[in-house]
Amino acid sequence: MLLKQFHYFLSSSTKLPFFKSPTDANSISPFRSPIPVRRSLTVSASLITNSDSFEVGRLIGSYGFMNVTSYSGFQSGEGVEYSSGDLGQLRVQDVGEGSVKIRLYEGRVSQGSRKGTSLIFKVYPGKRAGGLEADMMAANELNAHVFLQSSSSDISSNLALLVGGFETNTGEQWLAFRDDGKYSAADYGKIMSERMSKRVEQVSWNPYEQELLIKRRRNFVIRMFQGIMRGLVYMHDRNRLHQSLGPSSVVLNTIVEKDAAYLVPRLRDLAFSVDVRYPFPEDSLGQLAEGLWRRATAAGAYTPMEKRAFGIADDIYGAGLLFAYLAFVPFCEAGVVDALSLQRLLESTFRLDLEATREYCLADDRFVEAVKFLDLDDRAGWKLLQAMLNPDFRQRPLAEAVLNHRFLTTTMI
Repeated sequence: MLLKQFHYFLSSSTKLPFFKSPTDANSISPFRSPIPVRRSLTVSASLITNSDSFEVGRLIGSYGFMNVTSYSGFQSGEGVEYSSGDLGQLRVQDVGEGSVKIRLYEGRVSQGSRKGTSLIFKVYPGKRAGGLEADMMAANELNAHVFLQSSSSDISSNLALLVGGFETNTGEQWLAFRDDGKYSAADYGKIMSERMSKRVEQVSWNPYEQELLIKRRRNFVIRMFQGIMRGLVYMHDRNRLHQSLGPSSVVLNTIVEKDAAYLVPRLRDLAFSVDVRYPFPEDSLGQLAEGLWRRATAAGAYTPMEKRAFGIADDIYGAGLLFAYLAFVPFCEAGVVDALSLQRLLESTFRLDLEATREYCLADDRFVEAVKFLDLDDRAGWKLLQAMLNPDFRQRPLAEAVLNHRFLTTTMI
């Protein structure tokens, strides 16, 4: 049984006017700064830790976390038949909602050299509201970003940028990130699938226009996944795992497909990031990484180096599921498939046999554009997906090998 943990986004219409100091808001307690420094953290001098340097704006939404237990499901083999009803069936998968809720606010820097910089505040509840787990997640995300941003001359443009943060008197941890876009890859998938539905409902449409739309979408998705993998390469080169990679953990500066040349995807949500430098730091063996190391042991990874290799391969598996999401959801009508049902289809129904998955999807008109996309360049997309989702973690490619795969570098759109 593999325990997967990922986040989902809940939109919110609650609004607050911009106010000069966080203490001016009745709903927010007075602030103190900086965020407490954990034992392994040396805060970068470039981070803003004075709450008076920030303006907080409207509440734009909230995050939650779901625990998803993977399962064995169907047995594949000769004589096994699949039907459209298999897609989306829960089977024995256990889905539970986590206890930590994270609020998101708009904001900006109000003073200093970065004055006027637009921000997104990510607010972790204090220990009293969110328990020890919330406090650990905030500290871990802060540590991860400070570590990854420690070299100012070599910061990846495909990672969210932490500007600073502070802690309230009630123990809430406010992390301030530069606002590099309001949309996530999950938002993109949802919006494009809805547009696919609208086009199908049209009485007449221009075939040339439809072909151009699909070409733009393919190009946009490939460019997006290239950026995602660049971010993951950067993290893995610095011995950091993401461990929460999914559609909602990728922020986009645009979802306009004709502007694909200007697209910059950025990885965010590093609350479950794991430090795998050898020998492993004490913090990397803590509660947040407990599930990872339990899965590693179950897969036959016992030594520290074997566990490190498993962790990297586990990130690649998560990236593979994200690639599958990007290859299917934007090319299908709304409601046909989502992240969970697609994962069930791959893991349970076809037990990670991508050739069998292709044959199944080929017979279903709802997946025609997704199949055509992955079929490009002699089925290069399917081959990449199969490599990333290889049941044997030792056979999965490294992030750099994925980035250099011919589907992402030479595919003719």
